[in-house]
Amino acid sequence: MAALNSEQTIGECLKSIFEIDYPQDLLEVIVMDGGSRDATVKIAEKYPAKVVSAPLNAPAAYNYAMKTITNEVVGFIDADAKVEKEWLSKLVGHLSDPQVAGASGSIETWNVENAWARCIGYDLKNRYARIGKYVGRVATMNLLLKKSIIEAAGGFDEKLPSQYDTDLGFRISAMGYKIAYEPSAKCYHFNRSTVRAYFRQQLQYGKNTLKLYFKHAGLARGDEITDFAMNVQPILILAVVVFAILGTFEVLRLLWYVAGALLLVMFVYYLFSAVRVAVKFKDKTAMRLLVLYFVRSFAWFAGAVITSVRYIAGDRR
Repeated sequence: MAALNSEQTIGECLKSIFEIDYPQDLLEVIVMDGGSRDATVKIAEKYPAKVVSAPLNAPAAYNYAMKTITNEVVGFIDADAKVEKEWLSKLVGHLSDPQVAGASGSIETWNVENAWARCIGYDLKNRYARIGKYVGRVATMNLLLKKSIIEAAGGFDEKLPSQYDTDLGFRISAMGYKIAYEPSAKCYHFNRSTVRAYFRQQLQYGKNTLKLYFKHAGLARGDEITDFAMNVQPILILAVVVFAILGTFEVLRLLWYVAGALLLVMFVYYLFSAVRVAVKFKDKTAMRLLVLYFVRSFAWFAGAVITSVRYIAGDRR
């Protein structure tokens, strides 16, 4: 578990791990704290887990912990997630197949009482519903992987503070392995509860998604979780911005209308998508997704711009 300033959730997270329906003597729980300034470490130390404090990002923390792990199976759970008692027992059986590199469960919303968090959860559940029995990559939010295959794939890319799980999954799939998806194994994630927090999260994704696509161009075509339509949306935002700027010149004033038309198309698409989700989950508050879709697209666009500017300036981190 990689943690950073996770005092709000890490207690319930660890509690759920130590209450799972699985022999405790077969488990080793490691908490990698990246330098929390709150009570994260103090809370973690109340549980029978090994707590390591090191100023590392998540992928670097995972690589660091891997050096001390002797078990063949490595489990990953985010510090802002908790799992049901049967989570591990439902997943571990899938690993008997030599072609299966790992297994993951479905994602439910932990803080369902918050409307924004609930809507983010609806979006995730809707995307995960496209996954079949197997998937090429999945988030380390709740995931089991065979240690030998992680090592064979080269471990986690420490230059990707986010999207490192997508990158590793892509490399594992390229080796001919697959990850089993078990929807009955429930993980509960504490989703962002404000639009501002969601924007900041998605901004980080945007910064690293561009790096990811430079590394694996094929991923830009999309997959079950992040499809091609989602990847195109930040490009449409770019087009709107460019056309709006060019339209300031009188000879190109027509481009303002083109920019407006693109925004209208995006609005209609987002409206249709939000309505469909609201109907599917029978919750009218899901219409807030209309806002979240725009926020996500703009955040991904802004993140890509920041990464591009840094790259041009010579920052290759």
